Amino acid sequence: MVGLVGKKIGSSMIFSKEGNLIPVTIIEVNKNRIVQVKNLKNDRYSAIQVTTGIKNKNRINRPKSGHFIKHNVLPGRGLWEFRVKEKNNFFSGQILSISILKNFNKVDITGFSKGKGFSGTIKRWNFRSQDNSHGNSLSHRAPGSIGQNQTPGRVFKGKKMSGHLGNKKVTIQNLSIVRINDKDNFLFIKGTIPGFSNSDVIIRPSIKVKR
Repeated sequence: MVGLVGKKIGSSMIFSKEGNLIPVTIIEVNKNRIVQVKNLKNDRYSAIQVTTGIKNKNRINRPKSGHFIKHNVLPGRGLWEFRVKEKNNFFSGQILSISILKNFNKVDITGFSKGKGFSGTIKRWNFRSQDNSHGNSLSHRAPGSIGQNQTPGRVFKGKKMSGHLGNKKVTIQNLSIVRINDKDNFLFIKGTIPGFSNSDVIIRPSIKVKR
């Protein structure tokens, strides 16, 4: 399903026509340029590869630079793909603008969550802490037992333990579009979305909405 690549600007609040205060996240959606159209014959799957923004050609490596030159498209700050049907009318150099979202009320947004470094089980997995009294003086935030007896005598894979929190690919579905600003290429989404300010996000029409 075709989508757009945007940049998260930050959070704000706006008033609806009824006077209700709505918390929103602002996304800047500059024009996306189609770099390559992939098909079943040559690539074994159908998709369009897009880029956005402008990047100095001296700041990208030779393989990427040659890829942009081959398809006669200005270098962007990255490459993203969207799966499409085999029979489509897309072509290299085509511009996708924020206007393609005007017919949709709900979108799914994908981004990388904020990295929070090493975290314990209480913060990472919402474990409850142990007693603060009754003889417990050192293990208030310890996870407790993680293994079994002699059989099987090991810790199972996937056990919820301390470790790196955040910095993972996250998708939030069915987010409402509050407003679209064609002039400044701003998209106002109700609520919060993954990622930090100035991070890239992928916007797709919601897959759970019947059309």
